Amino acid sequence: MGEEYGLVDTETVEIEGDEWEEIDVSDTEADRIARKRDREFDQFRKRLTDADQFKVEQSVFDDATFAALYKLVQDGHVEAFGGPISTGKEANVYQALGPDDTDVAVKVYRINASNFRQMRDYLEGDPRFEGLGGKKKDVVLAWVKKEFANLKRAKRAGVRVPEPIATERNVLVMEYIGDESGRAKRLGEVHVENPETAYEVMREYMRRLYAAGIVHGDLSEYNVVFQDGQLVVIDLGQAVTVHHPNSRGFLERDCRNVASFFGRQGMDVDGDDVLEFVTQPEPDPSRE
Repeated sequence: MGEEYGLVDTETVEIEGDEWEEIDVSDTEADRIARKRDREFDQFRKRLTDADQFKVEQSVFDDATFAALYKLVQDGHVEAFGGPISTGKEANVYQALGPDDTDVAVKVYRINASNFRQMRDYLEGDPRFEGLGGKKKDVVLAWVKKEFANLKRAKRAGVRVPEPIATERNVLVMEYIGDESGRAKRLGEVHVENPETAYEVMREYMRRLYAAGIVHGDLSEYNVVFQDGQLVVIDLGQAVTVHHPNSRGFLERDCRNVASFFGRQGMDVDGDDVLEFVTQPEPDPSRE
């Protein structure tokens, strides 16, 4: 890993005002397409199901999920699908071809996520999701829209994250972080040549997130990747606003995780050091 970590320039960043409006989880165009089931959609579904490189599990992808992918193709966000980047209990991430031969990442959340209750814990108390029901579908769809909104807010705050591109139902399209050899390596998978600089960038990104009114909630060396001389923060689906009743506990855990990692790199830091830096100054209420 090189010594340049590419801290995003804050001078070009403008943080918008209050945007914590309620997020709609009602039926989308994908649900309507799935109900209609015309010939073109059925042909698309069969091609995708039969594509070896996509490795679709029919037990995981329902018709509405195929319809969401179909709608994203129709809207020009995805041209062709590639192989899996990662698989997990909540979602699979696939590499795909976007407009103008650009690579994008397509994150497909499972409606029947195994940690559904944990998802709900992160949503409850977030003012964007007041009145959200208990249906699995509604919780997962809210989670996807939450990740999309969190990525946009983080980017505006000057934090290097994958560029959010589009979302449809339980599918999120975003910038692909990697190159022709594969996905970017997580911070915990590489040798950190200059841990002092990496630590400074990491805690500055945490402070910018906090100043913008959000807490990552699951930050560690496995949710930060290194690509083209930059640290990139990923997986913001669980990030909460500072108004969330558990936001302080989530932040303290993030600080402990970051301090623990850089402590293993030979640095003399602890969670309290990180927390003090991140929370000074306090978030500006006009920006929440």
